Amino acid sequence: EHIFITTKLYTTTGGRRQVLQSFQQSLNNLMVNYIDLYLIHAPQGGHVLEAYDTMLELQKQGRIRSVGVSNFGIQHLEAIRNSGRPLPSVNQIELHPWMQNVPIVNYCRQHGIALMAYSPLAKASVLNDPYLQRFASKYRRSPAQILLRWSLQNGFIAIPKTSHIHRLEENLNIFDFHLSDKDMARLSEYGRARSRGTGWDPTQNDWSQFGPVY
Repeated sequence: EHIFITTKLYTTTGGRRQVLQSFQQSLNNLMVNYIDLYLIHAPQGGHVLEAYDTMLELQKQGRIRSVGVSNFGIQHLEAIRNSGRPLPSVNQIELHPWMQNVPIVNYCRQHGIALMAYSPLAKASVLNDPYLQRFASKYRRSPAQILLRWSLQNGFIAIPKTSHIHRLEENLNIFDFHLSDKDMARLSEYGRARSRGTGWDPTQNDWSQFGPVY
């Protein structure tokens, strides 16, 4: 009860059967009887809405606390909304100053969808940026902590990845300082002018190319 467990359905290709098999496998692997947040990994097409319906059924059974998606663009979320289904609780997308995804962020905020930020440190590709390091020096924090504060103050659920205890401790030590409004705006403007993602952008997927959406 002190740990929030999130995991994903990697593919929706097999529809309902795929969801039930993958979900049970996750329960077995994690040795739990429910999942706090279950996500569709990406808008890959192939019976997405059938898979989504199955996840909603599992939620009604109490086996999933919240249903979410990952890497969904506005068009994918609109397909769910226009079908009359409830929108997901969470959309997990790449978010950091260099990848702000403003249209998707605005849509999710408008519709009450929480935003989970993966790669909040831009896969460490910007940690040596001189401009970012200026903020780190000013606040006497690491560049990673500055980026996590940026996510936190934007209302994002940041999920940095690390396999090192000292970095985990560093990532958690961000609740005793605050970036000023001016510095938030400066960092956002700087990143926006140099916009870049860290990999494939599935939010633009034409999911019909992978098979029937239903």
